[in-house]
Order: sequence, then C-alpha cells, then structure tokens
Amino acid sequence: MSISSKSIFFFFFFHFCIIYPKSSSGLQFPCSPPHHNSYPFCNASLSTTARAQSIVSLLTLQEKILQLANNASSIPRLGIPSYQWWSEALHGIATNGPGVSFTGPVTSATSFPQVLVTAASFNRTLWFLIGSAIAVEARAMFNLGQSGLTFWAPSINIFRDPRWGRGQETPGEDPMVASAYSIEFVRGLQSGNWGRGDEIGMESLMVSACCKHFTAYDLEKWRNFSRYTFDSVVTEQDLGDTYQPPFRSCIQQGKASCLMCSYNAINGVPACAKPDLLQKARNDWGFNGYITSDCDAVATIYEYQKYTHTPEDSVADVLEAGMDINCGSFMLRTTKSAIDQGKVKEEELDRALLNLFSVQIRLGLFDGHPREGKYGELGAQSVCTSQHKTLALEAARQGIVLLKNENRFLPLNKQAVSSLSVIGSLANDASKLLGAYAGVPCSSVSLLEGFQEYVETIFFSSGCLNVMCASDSGFDEAVLIAKKADFVIVVAGLDLSQETEDLDRVSLLLPGKQMDLVSSMASVSKKPIVLVLVGGGPLDISFVKKDPRVASILWIGYPGEGGGKALAEVIFGDFNPGGRLPVTWYPESFTNVPMNDMHMRSNPSRGYPGRTYRFYTGDRVYGFSQGLSYTSFKYSLLSAPQKVSLLGNLEAVSSRRIMIPQVGNGVEVNYMEVEDVESCDLLRFYVKLSVANTGEYDGSHVVMLFSEFPKVLRGSPQRQLIGFDRLHVKRQQSAESSILVDPCNHLSMADEYGKRVIPLGDHIISLGDLEHVISIQVL
Repeated sequence: MSISSKSIFFFFFFHFCIIYPKSSSGLQFPCSPPHHNSYPFCNASLSTTARAQSIVSLLTLQEKILQLANNASSIPRLGIPSYQWWSEALHGIATNGPGVSFTGPVTSATSFPQVLVTAASFNRTLWFLIGSAIAVEARAMFNLGQSGLTFWAPSINIFRDPRWGRGQETPGEDPMVASAYSIEFVRGLQSGNWGRGDEIGMESLMVSACCKHFTAYDLEKWRNFSRYTFDSVVTEQDLGDTYQPPFRSCIQQGKASCLMCSYNAINGVPACAKPDLLQKARNDWGFNGYITSDCDAVATIYEYQKYTHTPEDSVADVLEAGMDINCGSFMLRTTKSAIDQGKVKEEELDRALLNLFSVQIRLGLFDGHPREGKYGELGAQSVCTSQHKTLALEAARQGIVLLKNENRFLPLNKQAVSSLSVIGSLANDASKLLGAYAGVPCSSVSLLEGFQEYVETIFFSSGCLNVMCASDSGFDEAVLIAKKADFVIVVAGLDLSQETEDLDRVSLLLPGKQMDLVSSMASVSKKPIVLVLVGGGPLDISFVKKDPRVASILWIGYPGEGGGKALAEVIFGDFNPGGRLPVTWYPESFTNVPMNDMHMRSNPSRGYPGRTYRFYTGDRVYGFSQGLSYTSFKYSLLSAPQKVSLLGNLEAVSSRRIMIPQVGNGVEVNYMEVEDVESCDLLRFYVKLSVANTGEYDGSHVVMLFSEFPKVLRGSPQRQLIGFDRLHVKRQQSAESSILVDPCNHLSMADEYGKRVIPLGDHIISLGDLEHVISIQVL
C-alpha cells in the first residue's frame, strides 16, 4: 500500500488509532453497560443487517463521512470508539499497517515464509494452518489493544511478469493455484480453525480477510509506467481465465469479507471507479463484505490518473461503483462538498456504511469487551507459541525447491563434513529472509547460524558488501575462505533493495557482480559448490545450470523466521526437499518483452512469446512445477474415466458450431458454454493414482495433474494444471491419492468474450510421463 504525497499529512492527522482497551471496565467498547447497551445495534438476537441498519440510522451526516476512511472516527454519544481498518498479515502480523503495534505485551509475532515460498509447497492443509495461526495471533493482539481485526491479506494477483517487485507476495503464476491458496488462507484466517466442524464462511468472523488487489494489477514502476497511472489493457479472455479466477474463488469458496480495488485502471477505467468490476463481485459472485480502496487510490483517480475533472467527481464515481471505504483521507475532505454539489446522495453513504458496520458486527466488535467473548482467553501467551514457530519452520522446509543436484551431491553427510565455507552477504543477515510485509519475528536465525548446528568449523566471507554487489573488492578474501573448507556454500540472489512494492526489476540476472562471485568460488573450491538462491523473483542462472563446478542449486525464496534452520536441515539430509517452482524462470532475453503488455497469449505475428507456462512459447531457465528430491518416485494411474457426457441445451451447442480456416480448410469446432451445462456437480470425477517411492529416502512428493485441451478454440492454453496433492511416502513404499476434477471448472477455458466454455473432444490429462485421454461429449 501507499498513499499520495498530497494526502499524507491528512492521513496521519485524522483519528489515528484503533480500538484500544485501557481498563477491565470495557468502556472503550460499543454496547458497554450501563450507558451504551440499550441501542438496537447492541441486541445480538437481531440479524447482522438489522443491527448495522440501526447504527446507520442514528448517525448524522458528518458522523457518516468520518467513517469513510481507514482511520474511522469515534462516535462518543453512541459509545462507539474509533477504529483502524488497516492492518496487514500477508505471512504473519506485519508492521506495515497502522492498525498493528508491537509496543505492548506482544513484542513479536510468528513470521511465516513469504507467500511465494509457501505456495511452492503445494500443500493446501499448510496454507489453511498458516491462516489459522495468524488469526489466533491477531485476535490475541486485538485483545491486548495491539491490532485491529480487519487484515488486508491475501495478495492473489497473478505473478505475470518475472520483473514484478511484488510477485513474492503472491501464490505464483497459475490461476488454479492462486485460487486454491486464496480459499485455504482466507478460510483459516477468518475461522482460526475455531470449531473446524462449523461451516466455514458463517456469519461470525474471527478475523476479516481481504482479497487484493482487484484486478489485473502487477506493475509497480517500469520505465515511464507507474502503478498509480497504469492502464491495464486486458482482453475479456485473459480476464476470464487468468486475472479473475483467484478473486472469484476467494469470494465464492473462501467467503472473504473484504475486497480491495487496485490503483490501476482496467481498459481505461480506474478499478475503484469501475461499476461492472465491483458490482460483478457482489451480484454475480455473491460477495458479502466491504470494498476498500488501496491507499490512496481514490485521490489517485483525480490527482494522477486525471480520470475525473474534480475531487468531488472521484468520490461520486467510486461510491457509485460500489466502493465502501477509502484508505486515506481524500473522502474525509471531499465527500461533504460532493454532497453539497449534488454529486453524491446520502443514501450512497448509507449503503457503504451498512457494509462496513456489518463486518464489524460479524467480528463481534459490538458485543462488549473482547475478554468476555468467544476468544477472550487469547493473549500474549497465544503469540509466538512453540506450535506456531514449528509451523513456520515446517512451511520453510516444504517450500524449499531443489533445482539441481548432480551426481546426488546433496545431502551432505553430517559425519563427513569437518569444515564449511559460507560465502555471500545474504548468509549472515536473518532480516533478509523475511521478505516484504513482514513483522517482528519471534526468533529467527541466519543461514550461517543454521549451518552452525551441523558443522563446528565454519568460515564466512560476505564477498560483496551487499546484494547490489557493485564491487569485487571483497573477492580476494572470499577466495581465501573458499579454499579453506571441505565444502563451499554460496548464498546469492535478491533482497528488498531489488524487488518490493513500488520497485520492479529491470534485469533477471543476479545483481551486480554476484555472477562473478559465484564463478570465482566455483573455480577455487576443492569440490563442486552448493548455490543457494534467496529472493522472490525468477533469476536467469543459465551460467551455472550446466556448470559441473556447481553441483547443487536450491531456491529458498524468503523463507521467514524458520528459514535458516530449514535450509541446514535440507542440505544435511534431515529433511528431503519436495517444493516445486510456482513460477516460470525466464532467460534474460525476456526483458525485451514490454512489461506493460498484459496479454497472456502469445502472438507470433508481433514476436510476442506469451506469459506463464500456460502460454509462453520461448526458452526457459526452469519451468513452472520443477523441483527435485533426494529420492525417486514412480506413478501408476489407478482409475480415470475415458468419457464424460455433458447434459445441456443441445440447440445452443449446435448454434455454436463455427468454421475456422486452417491451412485453407474449414474445421468444425465444437464447445459448450459452462452456463448451458446442466448439473456441473454431477460431472465431477476422481483421478486415482499411486505414487511409489523407489529411492533411499523418505520424502514428500507433489503430485501435479495437467490437462491439454483439444485445439478447437483460439487461445487454448498449451497445458493447464487441474489438480495437485502433496503426499509423504516412505522409501520403498507407496501412497495413493484421489484428485477431484470438476470439468466445468478444470476442463474449461475462457473464449474471446470471457465466457467459460468446455471444448468438446479429447482432453489429454498427464501425470508426469503418464498420459490418459478423456473424451468430452454432449448427450
């Protein structure tokens, strides 16, 4: 998040506080007896809507306006305190939002791996448990007055371009994976795993989650393009099957209670002022919650994008579009004059406030003192628990990706390593392992400290002063250090000086002279070296991919507070890596592709190679889903249907038989729109498989099921992930898995109008080297 310079003063000036209990009397909370508990909105037997309507009906116009900012004002005459809507918890309680304070009984919180690393685990259960753990710590901190309950996470934009500085915050490039992540994380965050048997997404919320940034947002600063003024020109087809599915899933299955509209425009209209976008979420997807702007996206519409002629027009446009609250102060300062000019009606404020107060009521903010409620026992002892720290460690373990391991160089034999040289500025700084939107970790160790648990004699040299590595002045010392030990580990990669919010990369190579550092160490080491890569963005490391002097390559991303220990466990064989890349790693030549081109599909006529594994036609350094293990696995397909028969409107299907010229011949093309299919639920089937561990180590393995469409529609993906599962299989044993396939979802794509359609004909599903044909027909 960010705010415009013109609004920064007002942003911090107005009512900058959160609900903060100062005594056991509970007087700082709504509905506190004996003076403020007789209002209808205090009656818990009424519906959420009725209670929220009661609040709105009692407010003056000025009181209403003062609720339209993230730092909402108090209403003393009704006993309603101020509230700070903006708290962050992307991968743990973060310091970014003003709603969180680490000054108090809680001085730190569990720092889980950055989202891209967690996504690399391809483990739905892990994603849910992380969301649940964050929810518990959030409630505990709220009870102590150190946070709000509305957290603006997760970030579920597609990691479309490898240069994007915030790609690290996302689940990667695949819309199916991003959708699955959003569902699990949001369910965990909003329920806290509290009464898991209850229906997820029920009226009560432990914490409010927010799907962001809606939508087609994935550019910070590139050349003369800025996220504040960028117009994402997106086809309906790309919106339909790439950019929108994670948000639809986050809302429909995850039941998220917040949606954040992004800075950028979409096809000429700012996201926060785009009615068809915001109202689609409510009317078509059933969104039940509040919509917030990014900070300060409403001001941006007028000040930077010049979309409106006056500030009042910006307020009118966003309220009419369906936005409810402005992160920042722009609406605090402008709404009254917009009303006076007749551009905004008070009823539009009432609609927004109804959504806002409804979420607060669902969070229990109008049910008295939190210590007397359902989660009242949560406190400082509930944060940084041994269980949460163990979960952070496990997440780091599962997210590490082994990209190269020549001649089974790893794992190192603990008994055979008498000395170790560790080279690289990233190796001795635990803070570099956290990534963007981090908090204060409970207890973290650097990579160097993690190795010290296994090896008594360790030599260290930074080689470079920092990640930018502008000088080779430290290389001579690093060479001497590298020559001393039995084994050499070089830590290279990125940090937040290279990739973060408001900062995109211009190159995919290792920064500065890091490549030279790696090559120098490889040339003097007694044995081939191990290369460890830190950072979220893909890297072109072609120079070492086939170099025999570099035996093993590990990507650890930003692994969080458990990263130092997790890496050491992997290198020395106490944990068998099983992570898979959630993004494609492109060669440096990809930087010739304009970052502002939002098309997913390739276009050979203009030399455009497309993006992500689904559409990219160029060379790869490493591909989506790549990742090795210390053991080997073999698949067996146990069962899968050979034919799926669709029931639907035959007349509609027949009318959509079209002719496409192909090499001078007419080709009949058949497909069926998903909305014409009767009983999609009845079409679901399982692909059952067996995974045998044929190697020497126990290990987890990510099973990935892909589908290749019949080429009957323009823009068909080359292949598409339709299911995945993570299994733990002991050596020389087998495990079975059943992957549920929903043809209406997994075997469909968007046509050129953005409609979901199922191509008829032979769909080839693949599991590793195994292939199976499923014929989709219409009855």
